[in-house]
Amino acid sequence: MSQAYTTRLSRKNMGITIILGVIVMLLLFPSCGGRKNSIGAAITERDSLPMMQTTGVTTFISDSGVTRYKVITEEWLVYDRRNPSYWAFEKGVYLEQFDSVFNIEASIKSDTAYYYDKTKLWKLMGHVDIENRKGERFNTELLYWNQTTKKIYTDRFIRIQQPDRIIHAHGFDSNEQLTQYTCRNIDGIFYVDEDGANAEPQGTAPLAEPDSLQTDSVK
Repeated sequence: MSQAYTTRLSRKNMGITIILGVIVMLLLFPSCGGRKNSIGAAITERDSLPMMQTTGVTTFISDSGVTRYKVITEEWLVYDRRNPSYWAFEKGVYLEQFDSVFNIEASIKSDTAYYYDKTKLWKLMGHVDIENRKGERFNTELLYWNQTTKKIYTDRFIRIQQPDRIIHAHGFDSNEQLTQYTCRNIDGIFYVDEDGANAEPQGTAPLAEPDSLQTDSVK
């Protein structure tokens, strides 16, 4: 066999080897890349999805082994991978708070609520409507309830309806039972007539405008 023929054969084999190598690389790279993208997408998706989704919920929650709260909601989502982790009640929630002998101390309704389980903080949003055991009602668009410090507060507008008057304020701090609270930046105090007439007539100035008001409704 001549040297020239051998050289041509070697070059031909080398060319075939290079072509095969290129084909293998083209086949492997999309496969590996696709698998990597799938794994990355799966991890991201898991982080953004709730660990638990429950509908039509009525449940009781204990605190230190004692049943203290009743929760009713259309949808309950638990996001355990978020930072911070939280429960979401985006279709509304109704809460009842009990004392040690199961008397209702307060009831809370909210369009949307988030509960941050690590810090035990509730964030109530939308139309927030609360009633305490004395029948006083509190309405605002944003309210925080810290179960660790046992405080309820907001820096937004709040309307407080008492038996004999209605208070408008911006800023509010209270204990959990909503029996001892402070209203800040008072817009007005409207007293209710004996016959129950409207205490907030249009175009009528409030009867008093103190900077703040402390109330103890325990009787």
